[in-house]
Amino acid sequence: MSEEEKKMQGEEAVPLSAADELPLEAAGEQSDKQAEGVVTAEDGAAAEAVAPQPKKGFWGKVDNWFGITKSGSNYKTEIVAGITTFMAMVYILMVNAGMFEGVIGGENPYGAAYIATSVGAIVGTFLMAFLARMPLAQASGMGINAFIVFTLLNGTGLTYANSMVFVLIDGVIFLILTLTGLRRKIFEAIPAGVRHAIPVGIGLFIAFIGLQQAGVIVNEDSTLTTFVSFNLLNNPEFVTYSAGTVGGILPAIVALIGVVIIAVLSKKNVKGAILWGLLGSAVLYYVFAGIAVGAGSQGAIDMFNNVSLSNPLSAFEAWGKDSVGVVFYEGFNFDQYLSTGTNNAGSLAVVLITSALSLCMIDMFDTIGTLYGACSKGNLLDKDGTPIRMEKMMLSDAIATCTGAIAGTSTVTTFVESSAGVVAGGKTGFTSFITGVCFIVAMFLSPIAQLIPRSATATALIWVGILMMSSVTKVDWNDAAEAIVAFMTFITMLLGYSISKGIGMGIITYIVIQICTGKIKKISIPTWIIGIIFLATFLLTCSTHD
Repeated sequence: MSEEEKKMQGEEAVPLSAADELPLEAAGEQSDKQAEGVVTAEDGAAAEAVAPQPKKGFWGKVDNWFGITKSGSNYKTEIVAGITTFMAMVYILMVNAGMFEGVIGGENPYGAAYIATSVGAIVGTFLMAFLARMPLAQASGMGINAFIVFTLLNGTGLTYANSMVFVLIDGVIFLILTLTGLRRKIFEAIPAGVRHAIPVGIGLFIAFIGLQQAGVIVNEDSTLTTFVSFNLLNNPEFVTYSAGTVGGILPAIVALIGVVIIAVLSKKNVKGAILWGLLGSAVLYYVFAGIAVGAGSQGAIDMFNNVSLSNPLSAFEAWGKDSVGVVFYEGFNFDQYLSTGTNNAGSLAVVLITSALSLCMIDMFDTIGTLYGACSKGNLLDKDGTPIRMEKMMLSDAIATCTGAIAGTSTVTTFVESSAGVVAGGKTGFTSFITGVCFIVAMFLSPIAQLIPRSATATALIWVGILMMSSVTKVDWNDAAEAIVAFMTFITMLLGYSISKGIGMGIITYIVIQICTGKIKKISIPTWIIGIIFLATFLLTCSTHD
């Protein structure tokens, strides 16, 4: 009687034989020989030799705990995959530090932000390694950091410490939603058009910021934004330097070349293309600046005169002084916000609710999408197409966000670049363990990272924006109702310079469209609640940057 017949009749199944543990090709050959009745002793010995053998000692215990051999992987593959993931996403340390440098304050804000970002990445990635035991890594999410720096803190009166309160609330909400299972309810409450448009809008938003940071897009005329002039006749200064800021057309040229480098490397499937593009841009930056020095550019001379390397421990000192724990001893003081413009307790309450909700939604959608995308590349899905250990991964994400807020960094989320490690063969938490160890080493390299110019880190922002545009194909542009909802979502994010307003505009548009087309019953109660909250934000918030 066959194994299947025994299972159908409820009989106890026999243990798996050595042939069952063979790779598909070997198992197929063994089965063919068994069917022909010609299995020999040599075949049995070969099968036993090919089957994964349990390891002994300390490394054997590690193997068994992570399930490395059981998953069909090995230490070499897991290590290579872990390093690959690190190389693909280490750019976040420099990019995030550069973004928060202008809002933290203190003597070494870049160093403080660099260490805070590192701590968030280490904790989040180790949670993936030991709690979820999955080959994915976490760090401060792109898009969410832009929302905090360029929307939440842009002229509102809110402080860096206040923003960490929002991040902590986001983490707590995400934690509750994950533990109670309400996460799925909220996800389903967001209209499809908005869900598909969110990554598109964030991508455009991030790319726009990168183009601004690199000086490709400048604010010089009545159109508010214009393309930088590369006309050397009208732009005699190739490099300018003022108060620590490098200007001229050098940053713009470097950024555009950098994006092309990343595109070429990605096309050739080079691992860590973003990192290599970023580093290549940095090298070009100093090469071009050196040529400018030879040509007598005073701006380039001033730039090089102000280049210096600091003690790596100074970054830890700045972090301990200006970032870690700031959420508790300064974060709940909103006096600066209340003294700005016409802000009051009512507008503060609205900002608290809507911003926390926006952060949570961005985090949730980004995490869910990344988990599905990365796990599908490594065949890490269950029979229903859901990532295995999904809840533990979501729990890891929520805990990491709370920890990141305490450390002083923006929302920690699962990185889509984890797919690079999965594609490289990573199947277990040992992959993410290796990535986490790499982040620990990187913590002590902040002085070197600080030499990376903003025009080089801007290439990463622009490229991530390009990658996020792929979701635009998910929108049903033949459906007028979904098309307008998606369009209003991402166009408001881009031109309104606000991710949260884009989400709110999309949801409100969806509700209005459903009412006007006689489909009011299709609007769920959670959707009504979220829409009303956003409507209250638009009607009651006086600040133009909320």
